[in-house]
Amino acid sequence: MTKIIDGKAVAKKVNAQTATAVAELAAQGIQPGIAVIIVGDDAASQIYVRNKNRKATKLGMHSVVRQLPATTSQDELLAIIAAYNADDSIHGILVQSPLPAQINEPLITMAIDSKKDVDGFHPTNVGKLITNFPGNYPVANTPRGIMTMLADYGVDPAGKTAVVIGRSTIVGKPMAALLTNANATVTIAHSKTADLKAVARTADILVVATGIAHLITGADIKPGATVIDVGMDRDENGKLVGDVDFDSAQGIAGLITPVPGGVGPMTIATLMQTTVELAKWSDVSE
Repeated sequence: MTKIIDGKAVAKKVNAQTATAVAELAAQGIQPGIAVIIVGDDAASQIYVRNKNRKATKLGMHSVVRQLPATTSQDELLAIIAAYNADDSIHGILVQSPLPAQINEPLITMAIDSKKDVDGFHPTNVGKLITNFPGNYPVANTPRGIMTMLADYGVDPAGKTAVVIGRSTIVGKPMAALLTNANATVTIAHSKTADLKAVARTADILVVATGIAHLITGADIKPGATVIDVGMDRDENGKLVGDVDFDSAQGIAGLITPVPGGVGPMTIATLMQTTVELAKWSDVSE
């Protein structure tokens, strides 16, 4: 029998821990603050930002949403980021993707203070993750949330074969680094991988993050494998589906995340968790 990983339930646990941490900081006169900057009117981004703001406010955080027009210049955006970098009431800064063509996204990532980089995308923090550097620093929220789910369901990556399909800096690469740091043997696969499905079948832990609906079917899954589906796609009928064909994976995968209700809730819960950690760390001298 395939067991479903309930991302909503795990996220609820994380949010409860975060609420406790917010209350503890409040007793010390600290209110964790997050600033989310959105440029333009991308519909999906608007929904995601609204959800982040709601959750932060519900957990007792100071939450700022800065909505900018699509015509915003790169210099204007950099000036706004600089102001939040200098604002002691803001502990985490996030610039929502995608950005308009006139803005250099890597430059924007670099402009955010690495100590306020709540997304974990700054090269300094990525470098620390890759080298398994000791100490406190933010890590990309979706991969970190996946590691939390694995731990909650008793999946220890040590000694296991892990395959990550997708090599983005948002999910694929940091996911591979986290699994490697947890002593898994990791393969990063992608669109240019020879016989991708054969590689997928070697995985004890399979993480799929491609944005291609039903790329992986039950026939591509090793019996008993843990399958993490990061995809959020629409099928020909407009139904929300993942990168993994959930139905055909039943009875083959040992554990699997559904879409929706799997990875998605964990991403926002982990973002809130990271914001609180940044507030804690900012109060500790290095």
